[in-house]
Amino acid sequence: MKIRLLLIGLIVLTSYSCKTETNSSLADHQGEENYSVIISDTKVGYLKVNTIGDTINIDYDYKNNGRGPTIKETLVLDSKGFPVSWEVTGNTTFGNAVNEKFSMEGDGASWTDATGSGNTVLDVPKLYVNQFGSPYTAVLAARLLMDAPNNTLPVLPAGNLTLTKMEEVNVPNASGDGELALTTYALSGAEMNPSYFIVDENNKFFAAISPRYIVIRDGYEAEEKSLRELAENYSAERYEKLQKEFAHNYTKKVRIANVKVFDPKTLSLTDPVSVVVEDEKITAIEAADATGDNEVLIQGNGGTLVPGLYEMHAHTGDNGALLNVLAGVTSFRDMGNNTEVLSNLIDKINSGELAGPRITRLGFIEGKSPYSSNNGILVETKEEALAAVDSYDSLGFYGIKLYNSMNGEWAPAIVKKAHDQGLFVTGHVPAFSNANDMLRAGYDEMTHINQTMLGWVLEPEEDTRTLLRLTAMKRFPQLDLNSDKVQETLDLFVANQTAMDPTLSIHERLMLSRNGEVTPGALDYVDHMPPNEQRSLKVALAQIADDEEDKAYRDAYDKIVETLKLMKDKGILIVPGTDLGGAFNLHRELELYTEQLGYTPAEVLKLASYDMAQYLGHESLGSIEVGKLADFFLVPGNPVENIKAIKSIAMVSRGGTIYYPSEVYPAFGITPFTEKPQISE
Repeated sequence: MKIRLLLIGLIVLTSYSCKTETNSSLADHQGEENYSVIISDTKVGYLKVNTIGDTINIDYDYKNNGRGPTIKETLVLDSKGFPVSWEVTGNTTFGNAVNEKFSMEGDGASWTDATGSGNTVLDVPKLYVNQFGSPYTAVLAARLLMDAPNNTLPVLPAGNLTLTKMEEVNVPNASGDGELALTTYALSGAEMNPSYFIVDENNKFFAAISPRYIVIRDGYEAEEKSLRELAENYSAERYEKLQKEFAHNYTKKVRIANVKVFDPKTLSLTDPVSVVVEDEKITAIEAADATGDNEVLIQGNGGTLVPGLYEMHAHTGDNGALLNVLAGVTSFRDMGNNTEVLSNLIDKINSGELAGPRITRLGFIEGKSPYSSNNGILVETKEEALAAVDSYDSLGFYGIKLYNSMNGEWAPAIVKKAHDQGLFVTGHVPAFSNANDMLRAGYDEMTHINQTMLGWVLEPEEDTRTLLRLTAMKRFPQLDLNSDKVQETLDLFVANQTAMDPTLSIHERLMLSRNGEVTPGALDYVDHMPPNEQRSLKVALAQIADDEEDKAYRDAYDKIVETLKLMKDKGILIVPGTDLGGAFNLHRELELYTEQLGYTPAEVLKLASYDMAQYLGHESLGSIEVGKLADFFLVPGNPVENIKAIKSIAMVSRGGTIYYPSEVYPAFGITPFTEKPQISE
């Protein structure tokens, strides 16, 4: 549901005693600079910078999928180029108001962001990592980091930041005469993954890059794809290195001794056993103290083996692939992606170059409009939409997903064609349609519970291609779930055997997060995260204007839960996915099902493993049995008694490749949740 900015804004601040000199004076960077924001080959916004004397004014705005940030920054610099005041205003992607400020007086620094205020007295220079700034301000920090020992400096509010030079590249000059020399850099330390940007030979900002998103200097838009590919390569290289370092592919059989196995068919744990893995499969389940020749022995210490989990609403990227495996999420259903990027990622996962879940692909079909999500295949006619079905079928996709800007009147023909070709169909409710229309068209599944419920509160002419599809949820508290319109929709779900992919955890994040408070779903892991990740987990997504709006969102979330409970009671299949990247968020999704929807921990474990394997036709997955693929994870506790036990994982097997999360998490700045098990090789 969102594009997260991969390049954080950074501001340099210093104490009165700072003697550091920068390589580039402010005089070298006067005047206007203009940049384009491009997502998947489509220009969606701009970045404008104007430097006059000691003041930098920044205007940053883009809109994709009907939403995006609108940010204005003003920085005042001292004679050495260090900020002495800075403010950023506007709104975030989902509409939360931004009013962030920093000031420097003498050796005292103070700041205010969405989490609250802070201040300190500095005796050495430090960098301040802002919360909502534009990508441009990263270059100010980079210039200082270029001269720092080991290119690393401490940052405020906490932690360290490191600059790494990646490579030098050349692109044709916009004038058509000669080439422009560029250097790419990585910034790391503030978040779990590095961000990448490019400067020219004068250390002026040229671009911020990620595999799908780029901010690039005007006149150089033709280079955007090749430069985005650099970010894709850098990320892949990082994760290939992590795979080589932390993936254990033992040449012997692997025995996990003295464990109880969760059996989804009986909803219970077995007596203590040992599970033997050879190559990618489970080859034996024997007595807890059984031994064998030429084996690697992993001590389970009475813990529990759980079948690998399914994240059923993913948008796969290599940044999250390894983190999901470490969280016991060994299978993904990808709900829309860049086909080429995803294919390359799957190839690398299948070859063992990268860690990642097994991926089932759905093809994304979106209509062209000013509000398009620039993803998958964009179509303007029904014929183009039908051709898109053929394209995804020819590529071996499992099914298709329809999106907001597509004409809802085309849905019956698209669904029929897809079903005739054996493809699964799911999706959003296209704008100016409702859930009933899509259910009658033959959707196999509906995504996002709000997409269904909006049909009960919106007028026909209201446009869900905008943030209205989120803000209109404030109307949910007035819903009568016993009303004819609600019951008609639920009856269609039952009659058509249509499943619901509610993404409850993202609704919790949207509707219950508040500035300055840890979002409810992160309470159990926030303290383990790197500093800037912790800050991001204390910020609201939506704008909460007053107490009345606060209550409206909270009551609306309760109405969503009430609706899902009603669906569950009617026998409608609930499909567990997050649209939040999976991993810790999938743990929260399952926890919410037990706390709020009435599932037992055993039922929800079965739902997220065995049931989803059956749903997708994966007969070799979903349970821990001889002959099945070795996708499972070890937890010290008993998740049948307490679902929170899945949050502390000691070991993961993904097809016989073994990972110990406690070894890997420090590479992301994450404090491990439990110890590595004892191993005898």
